[in-house]
Amino acid sequence: MNHDILMAERPPRTASESERIEIENVSLRYFTKQAEILALSDISLTIEPGEFVSLIGQSGCGKSTLLSIISGILPPSEGVVRVGGKPVTAPSHRIGYMLQQDYLFEWRTILDNALLGAEIQKRDMNEARQRAMHLLEKCGMAHFIDQYPRALSGGMRQRVALARTLTTNPDVVLLDEPFSALDSQTRLAIADEVVDVLRSEGKSVILVTHDIGEAISMTDRVVVLSRRPGRIKSQHRITFPSMPGRRPTPFEARGLPEFNTYFNTLWDELDVHVEG
Repeated sequence: MNHDILMAERPPRTASESERIEIENVSLRYFTKQAEILALSDISLTIEPGEFVSLIGQSGCGKSTLLSIISGILPPSEGVVRVGGKPVTAPSHRIGYMLQQDYLFEWRTILDNALLGAEIQKRDMNEARQRAMHLLEKCGMAHFIDQYPRALSGGMRQRVALARTLTTNPDVVLLDEPFSALDSQTRLAIADEVVDVLRSEGKSVILVTHDIGEAISMTDRVVVLSRRPGRIKSQHRITFPSMPGRRPTPFEARGLPEFNTYFNTLWDELDVHVEG
């Protein structure tokens, strides 16, 4: 099964040309044998073109569920999601979805794994190959294109998964805890590379993460969801005045004074120290 939602190839968009994501009054209910469960309640959120936003919240608050709705995999009970002004009603070629596991096929080379979406979409394979090789080079994987996934570390496999997601050039990229299976050192190392690639591609990005530091250091805005039913509890624009003139890399951000301020605020809002 292909776990990336893919789109036709075209030159990478700039931030001004990428798509706005509009989530309007989205709720989700599902039923068990015992009861009706309200998982998400009246979520309204706009992600501007080229913006990198993270969603954080307690386990079970509906972060990944919201990504599934945005991707078109799961229909909302109420409300609507629009990408570029068009309602999302099914999985779309406009949206790339990268999950926790890399889902690389062990019998395909790294390059062939990166090309999988283009093959499924029946794209021009010469153009797709050029784009895949360009992305693999940007991800530091140029010397491994003829290798097989079993030869790669966890961080390297995630770089390939990112290249696969971007090879078909989606307008929007959804990242559902893509680094959660990696050790902390690898997560720190790969964060800089992933952010650099995504920002250079000009994508509108939503990252779901349990890692507060990851959200602060990687994204432009952090959205905090409440406990179930998930509602938007707060939003925080992440800026670093102590480094004027440019956005710090994720590694640099962790050493700046603003980082601890944001961390303490988000920690308190999440109530992560409270059981329940």
